[in-house]
Amino acid sequence: MNSTTHSSGRSYAEVYRQSAECPEEFWLAAAEAVEWEKPPTRALDDSAALTYRWFPDAALNTCFNALDRHVRDGHGDRTALIYDSAMARAASGTYTYAQLLDEVSRFAGVLVEQGVSTGDRVIIYMPMIPEAVIAMLACARIGAVHSVVFGGFAANELATRIDDAGPIVLVTASGGLEPGRIVEYLPIVEKAMKLSSTPPQTVIVKDRQQIPGSAADYQGRTSAWLDWDALIAVASPTQPVPVAATDPLYILYTSGTTGKPKGVIRDNGGHAVALTWSMRNIYGIGPGDVWWTASDVGWVVGHSYIVYGPLLAGATSVLYEGKPVGTPDAGAFWRVISDHGVSALFTAPTAIRAIRKADPDAREIAKHDISSLKALFVAGERLDPDTYAWATRILDRPVVDHWWQTETGWAICANLRGLQPLPIKAGSPTVPVPGYRVEVLDDNGNPLPAGTEGSIVIALPLPPGALAGLWRDPERYSREYLTKFDGYYLTGDSGYIDEDGYVFVLGRSDDVINVAGHRLSTGSFEAVVAGHPAVAECAVVGVRDELKGQRPAGYVVLKAGVDIDPETLRRELVAMVRDQIGPVAAFRDVTVVPALPKTRSGKILRKTVRQIVDGEKFTVPSTIEDVAVLEILEKQLRS
Repeated sequence: MNSTTHSSGRSYAEVYRQSAECPEEFWLAAAEAVEWEKPPTRALDDSAALTYRWFPDAALNTCFNALDRHVRDGHGDRTALIYDSAMARAASGTYTYAQLLDEVSRFAGVLVEQGVSTGDRVIIYMPMIPEAVIAMLACARIGAVHSVVFGGFAANELATRIDDAGPIVLVTASGGLEPGRIVEYLPIVEKAMKLSSTPPQTVIVKDRQQIPGSAADYQGRTSAWLDWDALIAVASPTQPVPVAATDPLYILYTSGTTGKPKGVIRDNGGHAVALTWSMRNIYGIGPGDVWWTASDVGWVVGHSYIVYGPLLAGATSVLYEGKPVGTPDAGAFWRVISDHGVSALFTAPTAIRAIRKADPDAREIAKHDISSLKALFVAGERLDPDTYAWATRILDRPVVDHWWQTETGWAICANLRGLQPLPIKAGSPTVPVPGYRVEVLDDNGNPLPAGTEGSIVIALPLPPGALAGLWRDPERYSREYLTKFDGYYLTGDSGYIDEDGYVFVLGRSDDVINVAGHRLSTGSFEAVVAGHPAVAECAVVGVRDELKGQRPAGYVVLKAGVDIDPETLRRELVAMVRDQIGPVAAFRDVTVVPALPKTRSGKILRKTVRQIVDGEKFTVPSTIEDVAVLEILEKQLRS
């Protein structure tokens, strides 16, 4: 392996060994990079079985660490946030640390005026505008718990999250901007409020001039609808409120195999320590560097590396409202790098595949100066070797895959560019990050030899920054993650570790599919599809897609005697999914089949269906009810 090491002189192997053998010492040292109201005297509390807490006797404020301390230390004029809107260029601009602190402290005052206090929840349903970042940090400032809901979700998805989180306030905007269209948020919010059994008492609306609708249009309908600008104009700045390190910072909902979203809880202390450590050691980013994560604040990547990570590190974060292609062309990413002197870009492989599809010869890149770029980081789904090779060739820079989950909050496996850059192997996110003890087990929980595929697991305890449980559902947390293999966290992914210790992640081993980096439950799709009056039963699986990694495909059995044109059925089902889950679902494939293969207990063999569609070899399960169904399906789908 490459012998280059960080300026500290310590190699990856040395640092990893310390994290595994002396975690108390390792994480207390890492915690020194965070400013505490009450410093920790211990790192890990393992007194409760399976429930681990980091820095149990400490207190801090995450917003203070992200903003106030940089201003106090004389860096208030440093750029904190660059807002680059390909959709509304006139609205683009920058915020220094001092300016962002002022906006955040005043919106924190707005929330306090609306009755929000420490521990209360606030739903944030926003497009990619600075106010989304401001709202998140304002919650952290007063110890409130934010739950950001991706702006592409439909009303019933938003309502489900409202009911689970129980927010006092919902913060939104008049809408989002997409290439060639606008998305009005306020009708969606109003519908969600009507669907919710516990709607918030207040809705705060940031009015965007490009989009019709304002808070005034909804006064007197449901709850109190208030205007962001009017409130913040008269708000008093609010000081940061210290909270326990173990108190929740946010809830972020991720798809579950049952279709009901899971509220991943992130704590304050472990989160701040882990992200601060990761910015320097994984990404090699520090104060003054320009860091761009091309994601959305509604996803975990946006939480960790648009908002919190870069600001905790004192870096400059780019907030981009646009697409990799079509805003206006396939050179959009290169333009942003050139305009802002971006040091490192973090995005999903889907974005790179979209650019490659639109500009296979990379002619657009020559039009922009990207000399500031040191590396491209990708995550969210597997980086296929072809995309890796193309990006490496056109950029002539390291293209670094790394692997993590909503639940972990930061990378499980990575090539630690700030600690010791290692040789890159196509198809692998490289090695376990210090703090993560990654193993591969067979179905009986036995360790597998190098190169043998099995379930990828992480030995407990998970490191700081990983989930602290599921909101209001500890039993589900234990059932879905901790009980299959004693002493391990189940990632839900399958793969292997090679003889050099490199991890290869091959795909999901459960019924959650990954569409362009967005994890979506097949159960959610099936609940919608099954609601069509013509459908008797259905299966939705994630099939291979050149652009998105996976796409949802529906296979439906019609009710007896039903006569419906397949294209009409497809259009109606696509419309239903779009209405109830949202455009992010990217659902468009529907195939009518005579029957679905099942086990004797009635479980649909979704994995086998996916393997048939993808042209993979498959083994006929010994528990199959009727093998003839499988033979008919194979003939139909592979003809």
